[in-house]
This record gives sequence, C-alpha cells and structure tokens, in this order.
Amino acid sequence: MKQTCLYEKHVALGANMQPFGGFIMPIQYTSIIDEHNAVRNDCGVFDVSHMGEVLVSGVDAERFVNHIFTNDVVGMPLGKILYGMMCYENGGVVDDLLVYKRADHCFLLVINAANIDKDLQWIEEQSQKGYNVVITDQCDYYGQLAVQGPESEHVMEEVLKLPCSELSFYTFKEIANYKGTSETIIVSRTGYTGEDGFEIYATPSFIQEMWDKLIESNRCKPCGLGCRDTLRFEVGLPLYGDELSEDISPIMAGLGIFVKLDKDEFIGKEALLKQKTEGVARKLVGIELQDKAIPRHGYTVLFEGQEVGEVTTGYNSISTGKSVCMALVDAEHAKLGTPLEVQIRKKTFPGVVVKKRFYDKHYKKD
Repeated sequence: MKQTCLYEKHVALGANMQPFGGFIMPIQYTSIIDEHNAVRNDCGVFDVSHMGEVLVSGVDAERFVNHIFTNDVVGMPLGKILYGMMCYENGGVVDDLLVYKRADHCFLLVINAANIDKDLQWIEEQSQKGYNVVITDQCDYYGQLAVQGPESEHVMEEVLKLPCSELSFYTFKEIANYKGTSETIIVSRTGYTGEDGFEIYATPSFIQEMWDKLIESNRCKPCGLGCRDTLRFEVGLPLYGDELSEDISPIMAGLGIFVKLDKDEFIGKEALLKQKTEGVARKLVGIELQDKAIPRHGYTVLFEGQEVGEVTTGYNSISTGKSVCMALVDAEHAKLGTPLEVQIRKKTFPGVVVKKRFYDKHYKKD
C-alpha cells in the first residue's frame, strides 16, 4: 500500500485507515455522518493526494488531449477546467478525469488513484501515434487537499491566506513564488461533494503545512473517504468502477453532456455516436425505496419478479433520510416513475425510478 504525504497526520488524529485505490487512506475520523454534515453545512478538508496528475505538453498537446478526451478542449481559455472521460474504441471508459489548461500547449490531467498505472500506460501508447507531445507523470510531485463546504471560501482566504473569491466554478489559478518561496501552487474551484469548494495542488511539504493550519484553526473538520462517497453519491456524481467502467459508457451513465459528438474525432466517437442515435441496452437510474433497508453495490434490481439490473451504489442518504441507490437497469425500465424492486438478502423491497441527483441545497428533510 502506498501512503500519501499526510499519512502520519491521519494516524495521529486517530483516523480509521483502510486500503483504497492502492493507497492506505483515512475512511473516517469521528463518524461518516459527522463529517458528511460538516461539509454540507460548514467546511471539511480531505486528503486527496492519492489522485494522479499527468502533464501533457508540446506543440500537439491540444490536438492530442482532444483525441483522447470526450469533451472539447479546442479554444479552451487558460485557467479553465473541463470534466470528461477517456474512452476505448468501443465506448467503454478508461477513466473519468479533469483537464486543466495551464498554457497554450500545456494541459494537466487529473485521474483516479486506482487507475494511475493503467491510465499512464494508455496515454503513453496513444501519444506515440503521430503526436509531438511530452507525457510527464507528476503523481509524486503533487500532494492535494480538497476544502469543501459553504464556508470553504472564507476558510481558504482567512485561514490559508489564499485569495480565491474571484474564481468561478471549474476555473483555477496558479500562484507562483508563494510567499517568496519557489513554490508554485494550483488553486481550483472544484470538488466532488456537491458543495462549493476548492482543491489545492502543491508539493507534499506545502500540503502538510496547509493541513496543519486547517486542523489547528478548528474551522475545517478533517474528513475521510467514507463521507466523500456519501456526499458525491447524494448529488449523482459517478465513481469509476461503479457508475462508469470498461462496460459502462458515458451514454449509458447519462453523461452525454460531456461527450462532444460534434468534434471531428476522438477515441470512441463512432461507438458513442451509435449508442446516442440507436439507444443503449442498459441505463443508469436512481431508485428510491419505500423502506429504510439499504441497497448495496451488486444487489439485484427486479421488475415484476424478473431481474432487470443491479445496484451500483446505495445508501440511506444522510442529507435526506431516504434509502436510495443508483442502478444499471434494462433501458425499457429506466423511465422516471417506473416501479422496481431491490433484492436485499432474502427480501425484496419496492421502489421507484427517480432522478439520480437525490439531494440539492433547497431540499428540506422530512
């Protein structure tokens, strides 16, 4: 198991450490519910240094990134971030990722921890097919923090002294020679929680310093990956390996908005265009159960007693109090309002197809 630069600090805080994506990571410190609510209502900080960073530079950088990425980076302004996927020719997903445009011929790709080795190999292979680019693995150079929640802007500016109020969602800035050092840090208004928030990329020593300031301030609760999952799930954000995979395309997952089929070309375009025009056999849906029983990953979904799909992620939603799940089901049963059942151990529990975004800020718990 790999360790992030904050491993010792997690242990000192008494975190429950478990394997995740090849790393030993904090799952929770106090409780998943406490940490989840801190992010929804105030501010929490996550160690996300396990995420991977790949720099693509060179005269063909834009053309190459556009070739391997479903979204469209052509003419993208400096300081902008785009979300999308890298796909195989058959439309299956290599990984979902963020692309940061740092310069005209320089893009930073932020990839999932569990896919780092696979992604790097795949990107390198594609780059050798007639592209004048340099692929640089920067996973060990960067540590990363995610400061998330409605108070995150105040915490960033008042505790960390990092001005960020001018950043809009999915933009970033670089701060060179931070406080007279040789440090260049990246601050982005991004996150994986459904709340306002920021992510900081910097050297491990700087990340350690920022972590200490946040914890000592008592204005930002340390949060583990347990509540990172409950938070992203409640707002319908996918997790690679659950809602996206080699077998679950962006079209099947309902993420077609991030697939720019009007681009001249990109890997997987033909397959995804066919899925878009002809339809897919299975679709990702939300299901709300009438009962408090909790649907888990892999549980069977039924329609009138017949198996029609399976759960990808499920929880008793902390923010709404409802038992809900995302599930991949046969397309004919994916319409909103369709009655479905989830088999939980030896019992089946009735539910109904709903939107995958189970929670929004205007929702009031019953």
